[in-house]
Amino acid sequence: MTDPGSPDVKAAPDSTTATTATTATTGSIPALVLAAGGGRRLGGRPKALVEHLGRPLIEHALAVVRAGGCTGTVAVLGAAAEQVRATADLGDCRVVDNPAWESGMGSSLRAGLAALPPGAHAVLVMLVDTPGVTPAAVRRLLAAHRAGAELAAAAYGGRRGHPVLIGARHFAEAAAGARGDAGARALLAAHATEIVLVECGDIAVPDDLDTPEDLARWNATASLNSP
Repeated sequence: MTDPGSPDVKAAPDSTTATTATTATTGSIPALVLAAGGGRRLGGRPKALVEHLGRPLIEHALAVVRAGGCTGTVAVLGAAAEQVRATADLGDCRVVDNPAWESGMGSSLRAGLAALPPGAHAVLVMLVDTPGVTPAAVRRLLAAHRAGAELAAAAYGGRRGHPVLIGARHFAEAAAGARGDAGARALLAAHATEIVLVECGDIAVPDDLDTPEDLARWNATASLNSP
């Protein structure tokens, strides 16, 4: 589920805050958890239900964004959606089914953006297969938006990664450019000089889980972010 980033964007002034010329912002910032993938390289197991440290990845991702301070959560399901609903504890998040999940991450991003609550000032987009993302990293991105950033991304050693935060004024453009497996890549490329990088390499790990080897490595080590 990797959406490659670019290092050619501006960095936040320090690891905990970010400021831009934009006026400081307050308001609702829900999370959008993209969890529709079929896990083809993981033996066909839907990624939402792949176990990490004894629980499904989707439960882990939801716990991280809640602990990080997001105000509400939308989760987009696709592969084995009914099984995910029946098996995982999704709590009070709004669940959206994406019947077109096989077309790529773009369709899930569009479905999730369309399901955001009215009045959301921004959204934190979280991939279900990035268990190294921590609540602390989420908090840094939310702080960046509240300091004025309309586009922000976690960075690891200066290189852009996940999660990504998208301000409300970019929702329509993000949806329009979300095609195939590119996710928000078109939006971020079009506004590369506006993205605020929020360094999270000291508190999170960017790796995603795409193969059985990735999963074995993660499950063999203690997670940084058990919320």
